[in-house]
Amino acid sequence: MCGICGILRFDGGPVAAGAVERACAILRHRGPDHTGVWTSDGSRGVHGAGVGAALGATRLAVLDPRSDADQPFHLGGRFHLVYNGELYNFRDIRRELTVAGESFVTDGDTEVVLAACARWGGDALQRFDGMWAIAFYDANERRGFLARDPFGIKPLLYATGAGQLAFASELRALACLGQWDRGIDPSALVQHLSFGYIAHPATIHRGARRLPPGHFLPFGPSGPGEPQRYYKPRSAADPETPRDYAESCSAIRRRIADAVVRQRVSDVPIGAFLSGGLDSSIIVLHLAEATGRPIRTFSVGYAYQHAYDERRFARLVASRFGTQHEEVVLNERDVLDAIPRILDHLGEPVGDSSIIPTALLAQVARRYVTVALSGDGGDELFGGYWRYLAHASLASYRRIPALLRTRLIEPLLASMSASRSSSLGNRVRQFRKLLRARGDNELARHVAWSRILAPEAATLFRNPEIITACERATADLARRLTADGRSDDPLNRVLAFDLRHQLPADMLAKVDLASMMHSLEVRVPLLDREVVEAATAMPSRYKIDRGLRKRILTDAYRGRLPDEVLDRPKQGFEVPFGEFLRGPLRELFHDTVARDAVESFGLLSYPAVESIFDDHLHRRADHADLLWALLSLCWWRRLSG
Repeated sequence: MCGICGILRFDGGPVAAGAVERACAILRHRGPDHTGVWTSDGSRGVHGAGVGAALGATRLAVLDPRSDADQPFHLGGRFHLVYNGELYNFRDIRRELTVAGESFVTDGDTEVVLAACARWGGDALQRFDGMWAIAFYDANERRGFLARDPFGIKPLLYATGAGQLAFASELRALACLGQWDRGIDPSALVQHLSFGYIAHPATIHRGARRLPPGHFLPFGPSGPGEPQRYYKPRSAADPETPRDYAESCSAIRRRIADAVVRQRVSDVPIGAFLSGGLDSSIIVLHLAEATGRPIRTFSVGYAYQHAYDERRFARLVASRFGTQHEEVVLNERDVLDAIPRILDHLGEPVGDSSIIPTALLAQVARRYVTVALSGDGGDELFGGYWRYLAHASLASYRRIPALLRTRLIEPLLASMSASRSSSLGNRVRQFRKLLRARGDNELARHVAWSRILAPEAATLFRNPEIITACERATADLARRLTADGRSDDPLNRVLAFDLRHQLPADMLAKVDLASMMHSLEVRVPLLDREVVEAATAMPSRYKIDRGLRKRILTDAYRGRLPDEVLDRPKQGFEVPFGEFLRGPLRELFHDTVARDAVESFGLLSYPAVESIFDDHLHRRADHADLLWALLSLCWWRRLSG
């Protein structure tokens, strides 16, 4: 695992190696074990002057910690690589390459990745099983590519301009590299405040882009091309697709177990995050079985905030499998102290406040292990969020006579307190969100339910039409992204959209930033290709049925996990940020989300911010997600100038 960065220059000008060194210094937390920079002025190209290149990497040594495996990695003076990630099937590929005549001097995966790219070019990506961000350069041909893993587990940002292509693992590092437009992208700002994330290919900057998952970006002597998709899931007609529900239960359990076994490969200590939810408990089950000795597990909870505390469920699983379990118990002061450190580190607005407990959990886990397995991806694959059930709930609600709905139910909902801190308040919050849906298109409804910007907060933007435009653009994107879907199942299209769009933009980006802040590598077995393709081939009724979410996982693991874990209500991995805003975080919010900061964006109304905060303060609405997004945005503004 590493941080990578670099500049490729196509105009014959000098390569700014010093800028790459500065970027590496910023990425040091991603790879504290070694830093390396390689430069070439391009004079060695066989067809004349080559592409000028400077490649940098900071290494977290997970496989083959010897210095021979440090990066940038080179082969025969011609091929060059910087690589962030892990290849779980590298030994299989190494054997294939050895038969073909390649020889190896290290025992890790980096050399295998480079040899595979040198022999097969971009076709090598189809053979890789893992998570990665890659920059590969052939100095003789003056060509190469950037590439990102199929599901966007590892980040890769890039920018073009002034005859250059710059890339980096994080936006702060990219800001050191090259000349590109650092102005704010208004559409990205609207997306951040509407949905709580900025999805690929956008970033907060007009001139910087995120390489989409499952894509590579080729470049040659004349410069970079356009991103090209290399990964598409296998057809639903695949002969390995199970034929019935019972067989599907066995198949998905087997594939998850195999994925965990593959992702155990490591030369350093490994453990697992354990929230007490279904997904992380499944990972711990298989890791414990595969390891055969007590494993390390880690969970987080909140003192005096029981609505957010899952530790008792995590303890049940830890006890069942005899893990060495560590708990991180947070109070208000822990959160207050952590927010400035985390926001200073990010270098871009992040709209998910759960980055706070994730970072604090990673900090503790890193004391014991270098690698942690996580259950991320299970909600998007198997239907874990309330909004997946909401389609059926909306249909039931619409069967109630219109007069009763409009004259009694909806006015009553509007008068009740909404808050995540109580069961009733959370139901009110969710029901209000349910009523946002208009029309019968499942993707448009889903996009409306995914918004963190409630209709009553639309005055935040001076021109509310831009909210409608953002939502419409996202719904159009959803239709395009799912147009090549493997079935006409409406709910599967919704799940496919979240897998390709929101998951990499929100959850995976958050986990990468939070964990690598503390030099902890996080792996996600549920996003193994075999698991993903098995899940996406199933009909949605296997996942969401009669009010049950994750039906197939619940049935597949009945008897293997505690019933209390299998039958418990869904609980998000959240910080009680909304409650803290009503108390100890109130002053920090007002100091950061000040009038000058809000109005500097040119799109936002400060009086509306005050009104939104007041509604939240007095529980007329729950705007915790939006208020965090505003805090993150204004904090970033202050740092970026």
